[in-house]
Amino acid sequence: MAARHDVFHAIADPTRRRMMQLLAEQEMSVAAMVDCFPISRSAVAKHLQILTDAGLVRCRRVGREARYQLQPEPLSWVADWLSYFERYWDNKLALLKQTVEQGPSTAFPSSRTDSASES
Repeated sequence: MAARHDVFHAIADPTRRRMMQLLAEQEMSVAAMVDCFPISRSAVAKHLQILTDAGLVRCRRVGREARYQLQPEPLSWVADWLSYFERYWDNKLALLKQTVEQGPSTAFPSSRTDSASES
């Protein structure tokens, strides 16, 4: 069965990313999560459902309480996808390093002309 929400959609929201950080530290109930965010219980539940649908969070019942825990495995898909673009970042970082090491005078020629400075 295909997920209703993909991993990229799930991690696009900053609230869901923060929820994942909290769940990486410990298993939590909806009530415990509500205390960590300035949003309603139903909004927390909706975010958790999106994370669950994407396979990033697992819910288990403990009595009447639903407890959530992070399932980080789908994030490997994101890491794999991003790794393709590392060559662009590496190139840009190398250029930035070169620019910083050379100093601004050699990296960015002055926009003033010599004739303007002579006047």
